[in-house]
Amino acid sequence: MKIAILDDYNDELRTLACFKMLAGHEVTVWNDHVEDLLVLEERLRDAEVLVLIRERMKVGAPLLERLKKLRLISQRGDTPNIDAAACTRFGVILSSRKPGTEPSYATAELTWGLLIAAMRRIPQKMAALKAGHWQQGLGYGLHGKTLGILGFGRIGAVVAGYGKAFGMKVRVWAREGARARAQAAGYAVAASQAALFEECDAVSLHVKYVPETRGIVSAADLARMKPSAVLVNTGRAGLIEQGALEAALRAGRPGMAGIDVYEKEPVTGNHPLLALDNVVCTPHIGYMEFGVFERNFRDVFDQVLAYAAGKPVDVVNPEVLKQSQKS
Repeated sequence: MKIAILDDYNDELRTLACFKMLAGHEVTVWNDHVEDLLVLEERLRDAEVLVLIRERMKVGAPLLERLKKLRLISQRGDTPNIDAAACTRFGVILSSRKPGTEPSYATAELTWGLLIAAMRRIPQKMAALKAGHWQQGLGYGLHGKTLGILGFGRIGAVVAGYGKAFGMKVRVWAREGARARAQAAGYAVAASQAALFEECDAVSLHVKYVPETRGIVSAADLARMKPSAVLVNTGRAGLIEQGALEAALRAGRPGMAGIDVYEKEPVTGNHPLLALDNVVCTPHIGYMEFGVFERNFRDVFDQVLAYAAGKPVDVVNPEVLKQSQKS
């Protein structure tokens, strides 16, 4: 089969042991991010299988209608970037395996790294040291401070545990069932979302990103934060009201942020947050860890090989299988 892999920015997939699973197939890996339909049509015109890395590429009807030979799109995790109905209409199987019950420790660890880096202003002080300046200003410690967790799912629960290990007081705000789980785990529940932002020294966002949670963190929430507080977001940029974070940081509430996600990715260097000295920015690397990639793409390549064997698995749009049986 002819297999195309998009958006492998640093050619990392070839370094994984699981990449050998595709031996015997004609695999083309593209390392740059392209959205131009004419360019994508030229690159993918002969591909039967398209492998995507998370949500880096959006795939809808305008692209699918140009790819006459495409029969399978394989991805892992949620697929808000792919029009499943359009896949069915054009006879393309969409396979995606949902994450298991194990939390993403890699994302939780990055969350904690961003929190410490922002509170102690580590990147800024590294830059000052390299410029010849010694001990530029004071940072904030974590012990005894209050950590707010917005959303208490698999990752939020792990981050709450990190807070407890560092001697922080942990407060949670989430849906009713999640608040009950947090209380059962021994964590305090805030009186409201507004109280969480107002009272905590750090707030970390771990709400599942769905249409109902877009903009769940408002400009008013951010304005309630302390000038010494930090906001950390390793979830999705869309959880925060568009434009509100930059304005809030310029106004000094919160005083700092640690950010790994952006409305439009990849970021090319002119993003407004990159110009702010009170923000620690990373390029969406929460899941960029060897163990995570190895597990994820073993699942993806399992899907590809299952399709090659005539037995597709993890099919998001099973209606397409009925169509093929009829034809």
